[in-house]
Amino acid sequence: MEEGGIEEVSTRLTWSESRWVDGSEVDSESPAWSLEDEKNVGGTGFDGFGEKGSVRRRLSKRPKRVDSLDVEAMSVRGSHKHGAKELSIWSTLAMAFQTLGVVYGDMGTSPLYVFSDVFSKVPIKSEVDVLGALSLVMYTIAVIPFAKYVFVVLKANDNGEGGTFALYSLICRYAKISLLPNQQRADEDISSFRLKLPTPELERALYIKDCLEKRSSFKNLLLFLVLMGTSMIIGDGILTPSMSVMSAVSGLQGEVPGFNTDAVVLVSIVVLVLLFSIQRFGTGKVGFLFSPILALWFLNLGSVGVYNILKYDISVLRAFNPVYIYLFFKTNSIKAWSALGGCVLCITGAEAMFADLGHFTVKSIQIAFTAVVFPCLLLAYMGQAAYLIKYPSSVERIFYDSVPDVLFWPVFVIATLAAMIASQAMISATFSCIKQSMALGCFPRVKIVHTSKKSMGQIYIPVINWFLMIMCILVVATFRSTTDIANAYGIAEVGVMIVSTTLVTLVMLLIWQTNLFLALCFPLIFGSVELIYLSAVLSKIKEGGWLPLAFASCFLCVMYTWNYGSVLKYQSEMREKISVDFVDELGSNLGTVRVPGIGLVYNELVQGIPSIFGRLLISLPAIHSTLVFVCIKYVPVPVVPQEERFLFRRVCHKDYHMFRCVARYGYKDIRKEDHRTFEELLVESLEKFLRREAQELALETSPMDIEPDEEFVSGAGSGIGELHVPLLSDQRLSNKQISSSEKGLSVLPSSSMPSDEDPSLEYELATLREAIESGFTYLLAHGDVRARKESFFTKKLIINYFYGFLRRNCRAGTANLRVPKMNIMRVGMTYMV
Repeated sequence: MEEGGIEEVSTRLTWSESRWVDGSEVDSESPAWSLEDEKNVGGTGFDGFGEKGSVRRRLSKRPKRVDSLDVEAMSVRGSHKHGAKELSIWSTLAMAFQTLGVVYGDMGTSPLYVFSDVFSKVPIKSEVDVLGALSLVMYTIAVIPFAKYVFVVLKANDNGEGGTFALYSLICRYAKISLLPNQQRADEDISSFRLKLPTPELERALYIKDCLEKRSSFKNLLLFLVLMGTSMIIGDGILTPSMSVMSAVSGLQGEVPGFNTDAVVLVSIVVLVLLFSIQRFGTGKVGFLFSPILALWFLNLGSVGVYNILKYDISVLRAFNPVYIYLFFKTNSIKAWSALGGCVLCITGAEAMFADLGHFTVKSIQIAFTAVVFPCLLLAYMGQAAYLIKYPSSVERIFYDSVPDVLFWPVFVIATLAAMIASQAMISATFSCIKQSMALGCFPRVKIVHTSKKSMGQIYIPVINWFLMIMCILVVATFRSTTDIANAYGIAEVGVMIVSTTLVTLVMLLIWQTNLFLALCFPLIFGSVELIYLSAVLSKIKEGGWLPLAFASCFLCVMYTWNYGSVLKYQSEMREKISVDFVDELGSNLGTVRVPGIGLVYNELVQGIPSIFGRLLISLPAIHSTLVFVCIKYVPVPVVPQEERFLFRRVCHKDYHMFRCVARYGYKDIRKEDHRTFEELLVESLEKFLRREAQELALETSPMDIEPDEEFVSGAGSGIGELHVPLLSDQRLSNKQISSSEKGLSVLPSSSMPSDEDPSLEYELATLREAIESGFTYLLAHGDVRARKESFFTKKLIINYFYGFLRRNCRAGTANLRVPKMNIMRVGMTYMV
């Protein structure tokens, strides 16, 4: 049937159809080579090429076949030196200034509402109440953002990337805990992988690694924690704009006659609509004034705070004595514990210090917080406390009442802009979290628009943007008060902090190999504080705290359902892959007619022949002369360099003209290339693969042409300095065996190299060029996933209805390639899981 230029062949595939399936088959494909730009050949980053014994072994016998694409892209780790370049002092200071507008907006606007929420639970009876609340706020900021994030969590980054999924990705590289079984040995050799496995002497790290890899319950628990933390960050993306904008606008109450609650709600909704409407222009274009405005805002906080301290009560400096925290709880008992929920608001946005790390450096974030944010926030809270000691009745409008009358309107304008900026940062963080979760197979595919040519982190997701806007409007229109929204605000923030504490503790034990006592002190100290705050904010569930839990639960269900269905679908494809022996029996014509052209068979398998290929042979009268099984795979690293993107290997014999290509992307990589660009890159890499395969075969068949004393000659003047020997995985040498003087590339004599007149190579290249001229066809599976009849009711409900609904309504996997419909052929299939 042909409709709209797309030929669709509807078939049904079940696990019981064993004609095409041999679950115990041995994949007998050729050894794999990976491809890289020719310019990298001749560098010094190729581990193992300087060892003579390795070459002699390769010359003496043909290497054994391995079960996966086990050879790294020819540039191995360390050659790119990601993040190795040190910034100058001035560059670091400039970047620290920029962090004010992106990272600290949410935390910087917290003085708008912290004390008003704290003292809505605890009435001010004496100055002890004010000093106790002030001391509590000061030490909360000192313990969580300053001690925990600045000095510990920021160091647990994934090659400069931060956030919950970055931590999960980092742990996935050191222990095979991903539920999707598409890991490959070759992934460890991507230059950004930077893998340093625990040494055998540290039994604790090896024991933890073994437990994580062998016990599925640990894998599921860790994934659940990551998804829960990410869901709460998305919930923050709903509450932060609502809380920040409404707090800023509420300053007009009492200042403008007749400006009541309805007016506050209406103006807040207008500002929110404006805020979300300009998201499509991108953070870079919308926020070029962010940093100066936030710098002015923090300057305003510090200067007004100093003014209030000197004018009203300088004795608030006594709050540095933590005894006042004890007196605060002694005086107010249960009410003081309830007030902790308001105190949490002073650290909202602290997670952004880690989540936004990918745009900045650790030093820049540390300098900005230590030199600007921390002191300005302390001065602001101390100034408000001094004003409250003098005028305790002003608690509801403490921020604006404490501002001198002559500065009200300038401060109001700056506060409104700062609130919008704080919202902007949280919205951008939500977009980033969703992109990362999509890359790791934990969120349905949605449209992502990259709004900057310079920064890959600046993205815009239309459907999420409008969803957040609608939810924010509903929150503002329903709660109508900052106090009620504040009751819901702290739960998500504390939940994310607890998840990050758990993951960082695991990083300390597994990767950093920290002293056990110090590693346990981290969760004991910070985890205890966060659990205390969590117990306080959970008491507000009836007062609005249910809202973030509801948002987080919805997103958690969506993410977990998508991951669960994706894993089952992949496992089903693994069981149903076609036996190579059967393809061999068909012969090189595959039992049909081979016509000129390149067929790109898209599938998710990194190994084996996908079941869609069997359906194509049954349904089509002819098949393309060159077939490439393309697998788009996301690796748990931020970025995969372009020259390390493709892994190639041959499927079956040469005369079959069948290849496998694994295209690897990091969770921050941009896939914006159109189909022509992708085709050009793929063909260029395939040609390089064919030439290097011929070089390797010539090397293996000409062992006697190389004299022992002439095996390693300098490449200067040899005329073939571009050539190096592919590194075979079963003969890799450890780094300890390679001396610094032996890291250069060996040069092989011309007698062992295939000439340009090699008939086999020239014939295959000519066949490839003829296929290119005939064009590309994208062969895609249009699959329906169904639970088997004997499955439990819950599994049928999740797979047949929830997961099926998400698959039908999310974007197709090929949408990013912008392939013309005339070049697409879909095969309808049903996977029984």
